[in-house]
Amino acid sequence: MKYQELINPRQAFVFGLDDVLYPLKDYQLQVYYLFAQFIEYGEQIDAQAIVQFMNEAYLTDGAEAIFAKTAAKFNLPQKYIINFDLLQQNAKLPLKLLLFAPVLDFLKEIHAAGKPIFLLVDGDPVQQLNKIRQMEWNGLAQSLVVYFSAETGTFKQTLDMIVLKHDLKKKEVLVIGKSLCVSEDKIEFLAVDQL
Repeated sequence: MKYQELINPRQAFVFGLDDVLYPLKDYQLQVYYLFAQFIEYGEQIDAQAIVQFMNEAYLTDGAEAIFAKTAAKFNLPQKYIINFDLLQQNAKLPLKLLLFAPVLDFLKEIHAAGKPIFLLVDGDPVQQLNKIRQMEWNGLAQSLVVYFSAETGTFKQTLDMIVLKHDLKKKEVLVIGKSLCVSEDKIEFLAVDQL
């Protein structure tokens, strides 16, 4: 029980999603693979070359403008941006998204202690829900309560709503995220890499 010092004094735990529970690149690279397969079928361009280009572009510069870069490199018609965007939102991934091992261990101990676990998710709710559904939760999915900040306001507003709605004390809530995302001094924050 290596996380008891974090769990015992707290009422509830709030987790971010991307690069907090799992590596975001695991989702993105599978979407690029599916897109490349689609383009190979439609345009007879080698899918492996597209995948390699997209992976390298993502790992170098991130996801921003990746369709535009790929379209320019392979002379793809602009109409394919619709397919790319739909895949980003609704892709059925070939492989499950796996949680970071220390995060999974921490979640299991929180669950065993009978304390609530909330996901506070930023970004497009359709895409984020798609990711959540394709994660390997190891039996923990039923114990999660999910909130989308896009539907309720800013991250802070949503966090305040969770505290109020679930009758929590701010000083007994721990937020686990990628980077400092809580300016409220009464709510404690833990960077996920500290797990």
